[in-house]
Amino acid sequence: MQEIHKILIGIAFSPNLKANLFETIRLSNMFNAQLVGVHVGKKSIEKENQLQELLNEAPKLELPLKTIWQEGKPVDVILQTSKQENVNLLILGALQKEKLYKYYVGSIARELTRKAPCSVLLLIRPAIERVPCKHIVVSGLQDHKTEETIKTAFNLSQKLDCKRVTIVEEISQTELNVKVNDDISLRKATLEKERMQKREDARVKKMLQHIDTSDIIIKTQSIFGRRGYSIGHYAKIKRADLLVISAPKKTGILDRIFPHDLEYILSELPTDVLIVK
Repeated sequence: MQEIHKILIGIAFSPNLKANLFETIRLSNMFNAQLVGVHVGKKSIEKENQLQELLNEAPKLELPLKTIWQEGKPVDVILQTSKQENVNLLILGALQKEKLYKYYVGSIARELTRKAPCSVLLLIRPAIERVPCKHIVVSGLQDHKTEETIKTAFNLSQKLDCKRVTIVEEISQTELNVKVNDDISLRKATLEKERMQKREDARVKKMLQHIDTSDIIIKTQSIFGRRGYSIGHYAKIKRADLLVISAPKKTGILDRIFPHDLEYILSELPTDVLIVK
Protein backbone atom coordinates (compact mmCIF):
# COMPACT_ATOMS: atom_id res chain seq x y z
CA MET A 1 0.00 0.00 0.00
CA GLN A 2 1.36 3.38 -0.99
CA GLU A 3 2.23 5.65 1.92
CA ILE A 4 2.11 9.43 1.44
CA HIS A 5 4.79 11.35 3.31
CA LYS A 6 5.35 14.33 1.03
CA ILE A 7 2.88 16.20 -1.20
CA LEU A 8 3.72 18.75 -3.90
CA ILE A 9 1.43 21.44 -5.26
CA GLY A 10 2.20 23.87 -8.06
CA ILE A 11 1.52 27.42 -6.90
CA ALA A 12 0.19 29.36 -9.87
CA PHE A 13 -1.44 32.64 -8.88
CA SER A 14 -4.70 31.83 -10.64
CA PRO A 15 -8.35 32.13 -9.49
CA ASN A 16 -8.27 28.47 -8.34
CA LEU A 17 -5.18 28.82 -6.15
CA LYS A 18 -7.11 29.35 -2.92
CA ALA A 19 -9.34 26.29 -3.35
CA ASN A 20 -6.44 24.10 -4.57
CA LEU A 21 -4.30 25.20 -1.64
CA PHE A 22 -7.04 24.61 0.95
CA GLU A 23 -7.75 21.12 -0.43
CA THR A 24 -4.06 20.24 -0.45
CA ILE A 25 -3.52 21.47 3.12
CA ARG A 26 -6.43 19.32 4.32
CA LEU A 27 -4.94 16.27 2.59
CA SER A 28 -1.48 16.99 3.98
CA ASN A 29 -2.92 17.07 7.49
CA MET A 30 -4.91 13.86 6.94
CA PHE A 31 -1.76 12.00 5.91
CA ASN A 32 0.54 13.91 8.28
CA ALA A 33 2.61 14.66 5.19
CA GLN A 34 4.92 17.59 4.50
CA LEU A 35 3.62 20.00 1.87
CA VAL A 36 5.96 21.40 -0.76
CA GLY A 37 4.74 24.37 -2.80
CA VAL A 38 6.48 25.17 -6.09
CA HIS A 39 6.07 28.44 -7.95
CA VAL A 40 7.56 28.46 -11.44
CA GLY A 41 8.68 32.05 -11.89
CA LYS A 42 10.42 34.93 -10.16
CA LYS A 43 10.08 35.37 -6.45
CA SER A 44 8.61 38.72 -5.45
CA ILE A 45 7.45 40.39 -2.25
CA GLU A 46 3.98 40.82 -3.77
CA LYS A 47 3.63 37.07 -4.48
CA GLU A 48 5.06 36.14 -1.08
CA ASN A 49 2.54 38.39 0.63
CA GLN A 50 -0.32 37.02 -1.47
CA LEU A 51 0.64 33.45 -0.56
CA GLN A 52 1.00 34.31 3.11
CA GLU A 53 -2.46 35.92 3.16
CA LEU A 54 -3.96 32.69 1.78
CA LEU A 55 -2.07 30.60 4.33
CA ASN A 56 -3.39 32.81 7.13
CA GLU A 57 -6.95 32.04 5.98
CA ALA A 58 -6.32 28.33 5.34
CA PRO A 59 -6.57 25.45 7.82
CA LYS A 60 -3.44 25.28 9.99
CA LEU A 61 -0.75 23.04 8.52
CA GLU A 62 0.45 20.37 10.96
CA LEU A 63 3.89 20.32 9.30
CA PRO A 64 5.59 23.49 7.98
CA LEU A 65 5.19 24.40 4.32
CA LYS A 66 8.33 24.29 2.20
CA THR A 67 8.11 26.85 -0.61
CA ILE A 68 10.35 26.67 -3.69
CA TRP A 69 10.61 29.54 -6.17
CA GLN A 70 12.30 28.60 -9.43
CA GLU A 71 12.34 29.92 -12.97
CA GLY A 72 12.15 27.61 -15.96
CA LYS A 73 9.68 25.52 -17.91
CA PRO A 74 6.78 24.49 -15.63
CA VAL A 75 6.87 20.79 -16.50
CA ASP A 76 10.65 20.53 -16.11
CA VAL A 77 10.71 22.41 -12.80
CA ILE A 78 7.87 20.41 -11.24
CA LEU A 79 9.26 17.06 -12.42
CA GLN A 80 12.75 17.92 -11.20
CA THR A 81 11.44 19.10 -7.82
CA SER A 82 9.27 15.99 -7.43
CA LYS A 83 12.36 13.80 -7.82
CA GLN A 84 14.65 15.93 -5.65
CA GLU A 85 12.12 16.16 -2.81
CA ASN A 86 11.10 12.47 -3.04
CA VAL A 87 7.46 13.50 -3.42
CA ASN A 88 4.81 10.74 -3.10
CA LEU A 89 1.85 12.72 -4.41
CA LEU A 90 1.60 15.54 -6.95
CA ILE A 91 -1.63 17.55 -6.84
CA LEU A 92 -2.76 19.38 -9.98
CA GLY A 93 -5.74 21.51 -10.84
CA ALA A 94 -7.29 20.40 -14.13
CA LEU A 95 -9.88 21.49 -16.67
CA GLN A 96 -12.83 19.11 -16.77
CA LYS A 97 -13.05 19.11 -20.56
CA GLU A 98 -10.16 20.10 -22.78
CA LYS A 99 -10.43 21.42 -26.31
CA LEU A 100 -9.32 19.13 -29.14
CA TYR A 101 -6.23 21.28 -29.70
CA LYS A 102 -5.09 20.79 -26.12
CA TYR A 103 -5.87 17.08 -26.34
CA TYR A 104 -3.25 16.60 -29.04
CA VAL A 105 -0.73 19.28 -28.05
CA GLY A 106 -0.95 18.52 -24.32
CA SER A 107 -1.56 20.91 -21.46
CA ILE A 108 0.85 21.20 -18.52
CA ALA A 109 -1.40 19.03 -16.35
CA ARG A 110 -1.64 16.35 -19.02
CA GLU A 111 2.12 16.24 -19.60
CA LEU A 112 2.85 16.07 -15.88
CA THR A 113 0.32 13.26 -15.49
CA ARG A 114 2.21 11.24 -18.09
CA LYS A 115 5.73 11.94 -16.81
CA ALA A 116 5.46 12.35 -13.03
CA PRO A 117 7.57 9.88 -11.00
CA CYS A 118 4.89 9.71 -8.30
CA SER A 119 1.13 9.39 -7.95
CA VAL A 120 -0.93 12.29 -9.32
CA LEU A 121 -4.21 13.69 -8.01
CA LEU A 122 -6.18 15.77 -10.53
CA LEU A 123 -8.66 18.14 -8.91
CA ILE A 124 -11.55 19.39 -11.03
CA ARG A 125 -13.74 20.62 -8.18
CA PRO A 126 -11.44 22.01 -5.48
CA ALA A 127 -13.36 23.57 -2.61
CA ILE A 128 -12.45 26.15 0.01
CA GLU A 129 -14.83 24.50 2.49
CA ARG A 130 -14.42 20.73 2.64
CA VAL A 131 -16.96 18.69 0.68
CA PRO A 132 -17.24 15.18 2.20
CA CYS A 133 -16.14 12.29 -0.01
CA LYS A 134 -19.03 9.81 -0.12
CA HIS A 135 -18.16 7.44 -2.97
CA ILE A 136 -14.84 6.22 -4.37
CA VAL A 137 -14.64 4.21 -7.60
CA VAL A 138 -11.46 2.19 -8.12
CA SER A 139 -10.28 0.16 -11.08
CA GLY A 140 -10.17 -3.60 -10.54
CA LEU A 141 -8.60 -4.23 -13.93
CA GLN A 142 -6.60 -7.47 -14.12
CA ASP A 143 -3.05 -6.18 -13.75
CA HIS A 144 -0.11 -6.82 -11.41
CA LYS A 145 -0.46 -3.26 -9.99
CA THR A 146 -4.19 -3.51 -9.24
CA GLU A 147 -3.95 -4.92 -5.71
CA GLU A 148 -1.71 -2.02 -4.61
CA THR A 149 -4.08 0.46 -6.27
CA ILE A 150 -7.08 -1.03 -4.46
CA LYS A 151 -5.17 -0.94 -1.15
CA THR A 152 -4.38 2.72 -1.77
CA ALA A 153 -8.07 3.43 -2.50
CA PHE A 154 -9.17 1.82 0.77
CA ASN A 155 -6.43 3.60 2.72
CA LEU A 156 -7.68 6.86 1.23
CA SER A 157 -11.29 5.99 2.05
CA GLN A 158 -10.29 5.55 5.71
CA LYS A 159 -8.48 8.91 5.75
CA LEU A 160 -11.39 10.69 4.04
CA ASP A 161 -14.01 8.87 6.13
CA CYS A 162 -15.62 7.63 2.91
CA LYS A 163 -17.93 4.68 3.58
CA ARG A 164 -18.63 3.54 0.02
CA VAL A 165 -16.17 2.00 -2.45
CA THR A 166 -17.02 0.43 -5.82
CA ILE A 167 -14.46 -1.77 -7.56
CA VAL A 168 -15.04 -1.72 -11.31
CA GLU A 169 -13.84 -4.68 -13.34
CA GLU A 170 -13.53 -3.55 -16.96
CA ILE A 171 -13.81 -6.43 -19.41
CA SER A 172 -12.97 -5.81 -23.04
CA GLN A 173 -15.65 -6.79 -25.54
CA THR A 174 -12.93 -8.62 -27.50
CA GLU A 175 -12.79 -11.20 -24.68
CA LEU A 176 -16.38 -12.15 -25.46
CA ASN A 177 -15.84 -14.44 -28.46
CA VAL A 178 -19.51 -15.02 -29.26
CA LYS A 179 -21.26 -13.56 -32.29
CA VAL A 180 -24.92 -12.84 -31.56
CA ASN A 181 -27.18 -13.56 -34.54
CA ASP A 182 -30.05 -15.60 -33.05
CA ASP A 183 -31.65 -16.62 -29.75
CA ILE A 184 -29.22 -19.49 -29.21
CA SER A 185 -26.11 -17.35 -29.67
CA LEU A 186 -27.67 -14.61 -27.48
CA ARG A 187 -28.17 -17.15 -24.70
CA LYS A 188 -24.62 -18.38 -25.18
CA ALA A 189 -23.28 -14.80 -24.99
CA THR A 190 -25.30 -14.14 -21.82
CA LEU A 191 -23.92 -17.28 -20.14
CA GLU A 192 -20.39 -16.34 -21.18
CA LYS A 193 -20.81 -12.85 -19.70
CA GLU A 194 -22.06 -14.34 -16.44
CA ARG A 195 -19.09 -16.71 -16.34
CA MET A 196 -16.62 -13.87 -16.90
CA GLN A 197 -18.32 -11.70 -14.25
CA LYS A 198 -18.06 -14.52 -11.70
CA ARG A 199 -14.39 -14.99 -12.60
CA GLU A 200 -13.68 -11.28 -12.11
CA ASP A 201 -15.62 -11.13 -8.83
CA ALA A 202 -13.69 -14.12 -7.48
CA ARG A 203 -10.37 -12.48 -8.45
CA VAL A 204 -11.27 -9.22 -6.68
CA LYS A 205 -12.61 -10.98 -3.57
CA LYS A 206 -9.30 -12.83 -3.28
CA MET A 207 -7.43 -9.49 -3.26
CA LEU A 208 -9.80 -8.01 -0.67
CA GLN A 209 -8.85 -10.76 1.82
CA HIS A 210 -5.55 -8.92 2.36
CA ILE A 211 -7.06 -5.42 2.72
CA ASP A 212 -8.62 -3.66 5.70
CA THR A 213 -12.16 -2.94 4.52
CA SER A 214 -13.81 -2.47 7.91
CA ASP A 215 -16.84 -0.13 8.10
CA ILE A 216 -16.90 0.32 4.29
CA ILE A 217 -19.74 -0.69 1.96
CA ILE A 218 -18.09 -2.51 -0.94
CA LYS A 219 -19.60 -3.17 -4.36
CA THR A 220 -18.03 -4.95 -7.32
CA GLN A 221 -19.23 -4.04 -10.80
CA SER A 222 -18.26 -5.75 -14.05
CA ILE A 223 -18.49 -3.57 -17.16
CA PHE A 224 -18.07 -4.71 -20.76
CA GLY A 225 -16.68 -1.99 -22.99
CA ARG A 226 -13.67 0.13 -23.91
CA ARG A 227 -11.18 0.33 -21.07
CA GLY A 228 -10.76 3.77 -19.56
CA TYR A 229 -13.86 5.11 -21.27
CA SER A 230 -16.12 2.60 -19.47
CA ILE A 231 -14.88 3.29 -15.93
CA GLY A 232 -14.84 7.05 -16.55
CA HIS A 233 -18.45 6.93 -17.75
CA TYR A 234 -19.44 4.76 -14.77
CA ALA A 235 -17.81 7.18 -12.28
CA LYS A 236 -19.64 10.06 -13.96
CA ILE A 237 -23.14 8.56 -13.96
CA LYS A 238 -22.72 7.30 -10.38
CA ARG A 239 -21.52 10.77 -9.34
CA ALA A 240 -18.42 9.39 -7.66
CA ASP A 241 -16.32 11.88 -5.70
CA LEU A 242 -13.02 10.22 -6.61
CA LEU A 243 -11.82 7.80 -9.28
CA VAL A 244 -8.68 5.78 -8.47
CA ILE A 245 -6.75 4.04 -11.26
CA SER A 246 -3.30 2.53 -11.79
CA ALA A 247 -0.82 4.44 -13.90
CA PRO A 248 -0.43 2.78 -17.32
CA LYS A 249 2.85 1.20 -18.39
CA LYS A 250 3.39 3.81 -21.07
CA THR A 251 1.78 7.04 -22.21
CA GLY A 252 3.67 8.42 -25.19
CA ILE A 253 2.94 10.02 -28.55
CA LEU A 254 1.32 6.86 -29.97
CA ASP A 255 -1.12 6.82 -27.06
CA ARG A 256 -2.27 10.32 -27.99
CA ILE A 257 -2.95 9.22 -31.57
CA PHE A 258 -4.33 5.80 -30.60
CA PRO A 259 -5.68 6.66 -27.15
CA HIS A 260 -4.59 4.68 -24.11
CA ASP A 261 -7.22 3.93 -21.44
CA LEU A 262 -5.83 6.82 -19.36
CA GLU A 263 -6.27 9.20 -22.28
CA TYR A 264 -10.04 8.61 -22.36
CA ILE A 265 -10.22 9.61 -18.71
CA LEU A 266 -7.94 12.66 -19.11
CA SER A 267 -9.81 13.99 -22.14
CA GLU A 268 -12.99 14.47 -20.11
CA LEU A 269 -12.39 14.03 -16.41
CA PRO A 270 -15.49 12.52 -14.80
CA THR A 271 -14.52 13.61 -11.28
CA ASP A 272 -11.33 14.06 -9.24
CA VAL A 273 -8.88 11.37 -10.36
CA LEU A 274 -6.02 9.73 -8.47
CA ILE A 275 -3.46 7.98 -10.70
CA VAL A 276 -1.43 5.57 -8.55
CA LYS A 277 2.20 4.98 -9.48
